[in-house]
Amino acid sequence: MPRLLGVDIPNDRPTVIALQYLYGVGPKIARDLCHKAGVNPQARAKELREDELARMAALLDKDYVVEGQLRRQINQNILRLRDIACYRGIRHRRGLPVRGQRTRTNARTRKGPKKTVAGKKGVKDLR
Repeated sequence: MPRLLGVDIPNDRPTVIALQYLYGVGPKIARDLCHKAGVNPQARAKELREDELARMAALLDKDYVVEGQLRRQINQNILRLRDIACYRGIRHRRGLPVRGQRTRTNARTRKGPKKTVAGKKGVKDLR
């Protein structure tokens, strides 16, 4: 299995698809990377030579923000929003949807499983 930036990329996939296993590399960046490095995008990843892998790694380091550096950058952005206590930061802090989605129904991915509230239905008064 070829290793690129500390990530094992799958042998049996075409190079352009295998590169997308790296965090922050999508279809367009994978195509551009293959073109810049002079690698056949349809060749299998196991057919890549060491010099081709080294060229791709150098290009990724120089031109793109991927893997650990990208994760760190995203985390820092979220921490900054939380620290300045803007609306988005507060939503992140509370674990609620950040981008304007409704929360009365749905939003289960962010809010987690349902928490049943006891006594929500009206209790009739005894007279």
